[in-house]
Amino acid sequence: MALTSDGDLEDVWRRESAHVLGALVRRYGNFDHCEDAVQEALIAAALHWPREGLPTNPRAWLIRAASRRLIDAQRSDLARTTRETTEVERDPGPVRNLPLQDDSLHVLLLCCHQSLSRASQVALTLRAVGGLTTEQIAAAFLVPVATMAQRITRAKTTLAEAEARLGEVRAGDLPARVQSVRQVLYLIFNEGYTRSGGTELVDVSLTREAIRLTRELHQRLPSDTETAGLLALMLLTEARASARVDADGELIPLADQDRSQWNPEMIAEGVSLVEKALPVGPVGPFQLQAAIAAVHDEAADYSATDWPQIAELYRMLDALAPSPIVTMNRAVAVAMAEDPTAGLAHLDPLLRDRKLAKNHRLHAVRAHLLEQAGCKAEAGAAYREAARLTTSVPEQRYLLRKAATLA
Repeated sequence: MALTSDGDLEDVWRRESAHVLGALVRRYGNFDHCEDAVQEALIAAALHWPREGLPTNPRAWLIRAASRRLIDAQRSDLARTTRETTEVERDPGPVRNLPLQDDSLHVLLLCCHQSLSRASQVALTLRAVGGLTTEQIAAAFLVPVATMAQRITRAKTTLAEAEARLGEVRAGDLPARVQSVRQVLYLIFNEGYTRSGGTELVDVSLTREAIRLTRELHQRLPSDTETAGLLALMLLTEARASARVDADGELIPLADQDRSQWNPEMIAEGVSLVEKALPVGPVGPFQLQAAIAAVHDEAADYSATDWPQIAELYRMLDALAPSPIVTMNRAVAVAMAEDPTAGLAHLDPLLRDRKLAKNHRLHAVRAHLLEQAGCKAEAGAAYREAARLTTSVPEQRYLLRKAATLA
């Protein structure tokens, strides 16, 4: 099979990177050196596969090439190194004495080791499991490439100092580690779906990668209902992506979206996942969020949304996993199910919290509810404050447009 574009190579790489890295780490142990060798194997593949075609077993080819590079790095005989490298690139042959088991889950768990900060877990997961370059990750999170490179390097150093090993997770620790993996994938998806800063609202490379990795996690842990809920939530949310911005890249709120542009296949898959997960239990936050997303997606139009059901689901979510974001979303649902004043009452505790004073979403939600309540002057001021605080250019433009309509 011939590779017709760089995109074909990237697809194979993203699909196989975690498996290749896992196989090497399982045998050689040094995460940092193995990760470098895997990157070198990708370079070799980029040179040879377009000319020679995709190998019958790309994973085996990459494992053998990367393994050879690890061995070569330990040899001082340059002539033999050159000869062996050329040989493996010309004829990868069968892989011997290397595990071909599926190590992708173990690599995910390793990247989400408890010794790493959440930011480092996200960066390392995208680099080692997602196959993204340091430049791509830095661009996605709006930080300099040097900063992201240092973060990834520190993460690998921290793993080495903690003597973290592939597959070294006790049964009792597995639920907590998988929970960390889910949170990391959720953060990656959210950053892609609504970027925290910059000129673009969406980064599809992040949303697609989060969905791909979550789908793989679900395939490995099919009985884990929270992972099923997370995958359902991503699919049901991503299904609306094409309707979220207009031709000029301007944000379109849920109420004004053209639902004929929503992806029905994603919605059907997401609804099926959450319907299967909820009765099994125990019910977790991702399942509840997926259920809320399903109610939105199944409504024929915004006016047909079952707001009392959404308000009840948010009440359950608030009791199970309280957070300011949950409270804000619950306030909107209560306002729609009852009246704006009731929704505003839910925001009062948040407004008294100094830590949330610079949260643009809180001011945006308050502005929306004040507008519904007919308090135009207050709503306009709140929209302008939200616009001042956000670092997302599309969100800022939308909020200022809203404020202008109330002037």
